[in-house]
Amino acid sequence: MLRRLHPVQPESFAFTPANLEWAKGQISKYPEGRQASAIIPLLWRAQEQEGWLTRPAIEHVADMLGMAYIRALEVATFYFMFQLQPVGSVAHVQICGTTSCMICGAEELIAVCKELIAPAPHVVSKDGKFSWEEVECMGACANAPMAQIGKDYYEDLTADKLRELIARFSKGEVPVPGPQNGRYAAEPLSGLTSLKEFESGKKQYNASAQLAVDIGDTVKRIDGTEVPILTPWLGKPAKSAAKTAVKVAAGAAVAAVAVAATEAVAKTVKKAAAKKAEEAPAAEKKPRAPRAKKTDKE
Repeated sequence: MLRRLHPVQPESFAFTPANLEWAKGQISKYPEGRQASAIIPLLWRAQEQEGWLTRPAIEHVADMLGMAYIRALEVATFYFMFQLQPVGSVAHVQICGTTSCMICGAEELIAVCKELIAPAPHVVSKDGKFSWEEVECMGACANAPMAQIGKDYYEDLTADKLRELIARFSKGEVPVPGPQNGRYAAEPLSGLTSLKEFESGKKQYNASAQLAVDIGDTVKRIDGTEVPILTPWLGKPAKSAAKTAVKVAAGAAVAAVAVAATEAVAKTVKKAAAKKAEEAPAAEKKPRAPRAKKTDKE
């Protein structure tokens, strides 16, 4: 599928101060000359900040990484996770349309999106709040049908439930992600049939849903202040380099000792073999029996 940049682009792009700090932290993970390895996380953060990936954002990231624009464009246009056109200001809805979800009602969810958002995918709704698309399997088959709204999964959906979710998002609410039919995670609707000892002590929501509630970033434009920026590898280059140098030196010393020991053993064996050869009496040669001559009868 040919993917092109949107014809209408903003004039410029810049990371927020916190996102810029985060981006520099990502770049610092890679050795000098390998900064281009950070291209995907930086493009993704640019999209999280703006909602979609603009040409100025792609070029800005390319400049940060010392890459030719065409190289950054190749990455941005190759991966379908990058939205190359404007999305809804509130949320972009991704409906899984692969086998499990299709069998369980994904087509009904798509019909709701066509009705409430826009007749075609990748088109922003009239109020500018929503956009939608059909995507391939997102790995929540046990909770089919499902949709990713913003960053989080809304599972075990029905057409009516999706209508309700869109209405609540439109009002500024953020419904709790995860199963929408009363399940905690992906266990049977009737309850756990095994591992029941884990029933007690669990949090109110399953892991990903609980994290979404705690951070509150389901449909938020990310500015970098949502969670602490953790870069434990920064600020310790000298110490790390010293440790590495010590390890390398120790390894070299061990290798040198091993080589020297091997050479000494080889010399000892060689000398012993030579001495044994000198001391051993020369073996007497036995005369060979004369060869019988052939006769005319033979």
